[in-house]
Amino acid sequence: QVQLVESGGGLVQAGGSLRLSCAASGRTFSNYHMGWFRQAPGKEREFVAAISWTGGSSYYADSVKGRFTISRDNAKNTVYLQMNSLEPEDTAVYLCAAGGVRVPIKVSSVDYWGQGTQVTVSS
Repeated sequence: QVQLVESGGGLVQAGGSLRLSCAASGRTFSNYHMGWFRQAPGKEREFVAAISWTGGSSYYADSVKGRFTISRDNAKNTVYLQMNSLEPEDTAVYLCAAGGVRVPIKVSSVDYWGQGTQVTVSS
C-alpha cells in the first residue's frame, strides 16, 4: 500500500501561482511513477501531469502545458506540481496518483490515489 497526502491548495486570483505537494508513505516511493489529476464539479476526472519514477520523463495535458511543472524529490518521498498563470478553468480538486507499472496518464493506470486538495481560481 502507498498512502498519498496532498497539500498546498487554496484560493488564488487568476494569473497567480500555487505549488501543490504530495507526500507518500508506505512502499518505496522511488519505485512508483507519479501523477496529478483534477476533477471539477460535474466533470470527469482528468489527467494533468505525470512523471516517471526516475524523474527523467514528464507528461502534461495540453491544457496545462507551459504553465504547470511536475517534479519529484525521491529523498523526501514527495511529488510537486508548480502551477503558474492560473485560470478560472483550473478550479478543481487536485488528486495525487501513483502508478506501479505504468505512468499514470490515464485513470486506469493509477494504482493509488490521494484524497485531493481544492484549488480555486477567482476571476
